[in-house]
Amino acid sequence: MQTRRLGRTGLDLPILSFGASSLGQEFRSVTLEEALRSVRVALDCGLNFIDTSPFYGRGMSEVLLGIALRGVPRDSYTLCTKLGRYDLGHFDFSARRVAESVDVSLHRLGAGHLDIILCHDIEFVPMQQIVDETLPALRRIQQQGKVRFIGFSGYPQKIFRFILDQTDVDCVLSYNQYTLQNTRFADETVPYLKDRGVGVMNAGPFSARLLTNAPLPAWLKEPEAVKDAARRAAACCAAKGVDIAKLALQFSLAHPDIATTIAGSANPENIRNWARWAAEPLDAELLAEVQSIFAPVKNIGHVEGLPENN
Repeated sequence: MQTRRLGRTGLDLPILSFGASSLGQEFRSVTLEEALRSVRVALDCGLNFIDTSPFYGRGMSEVLLGIALRGVPRDSYTLCTKLGRYDLGHFDFSARRVAESVDVSLHRLGAGHLDIILCHDIEFVPMQQIVDETLPALRRIQQQGKVRFIGFSGYPQKIFRFILDQTDVDCVLSYNQYTLQNTRFADETVPYLKDRGVGVMNAGPFSARLLTNAPLPAWLKEPEAVKDAARRAAACCAAKGVDIAKLALQFSLAHPDIATTIAGSANPENIRNWARWAAEPLDAELLAEVQSIFAPVKNIGHVEGLPENN
């Protein structure tokens, strides 16, 4: 698996990483065997950067990940979790909860330290608290050696400049905004992050199944015009004998200034396919056709979190 350097951290991450949200049954029921095998297959395939959160399965993802990683040498993988979001509407970015959350995550994961910890979905709260209270609390925990690097994650592009114009972090994570249909992250934010030496991570190359052949979930927030374009793009790929998910993944992985793209599944076969696709060349002609289909709806997304944070 090809690797790229994450900003100034010194970490070299695989361009394709394993997202453990599915281990928390966020999308379907998952057996214990599926969960454990998915983690081992991901590591075997070179997806040795693992991303989770206490929000995923309300702790279940971290617990199962901790079980799956028992006996695996700690220096053979890089571990990221998050804090601040604990349920759909439960957010707590206070300094006290920061300290508690780190310790609980370390216990669930069976880890002596975290490589990266991110403030999770900061767009749902007044973001000045992240600057004034949450990140300073994380820096203190970093000095204690419990975490190596800190940052934040979210969907709206506004959040990155709001935070980084006031303070520094080691890395950030954006999701669903560097895809075949939506490249706002790269267009608006990645050059800014690169200039500041901030590590750049991307998640959601399939944009919540929009860029797959799976049925679109009822909770998908994109407008109907975007969904219609995605169906036409999938049909275009199918006519060429290609799964649109393959093109979507390869496109997201190809950006040289994005250290890693995180994709999650509790299906080991999906993970094997992704690793294989990551090693295969991108079909530039098919990409151009698909991008022309998405052109009328390019960069159309949705509002996430508080209106003032979008």
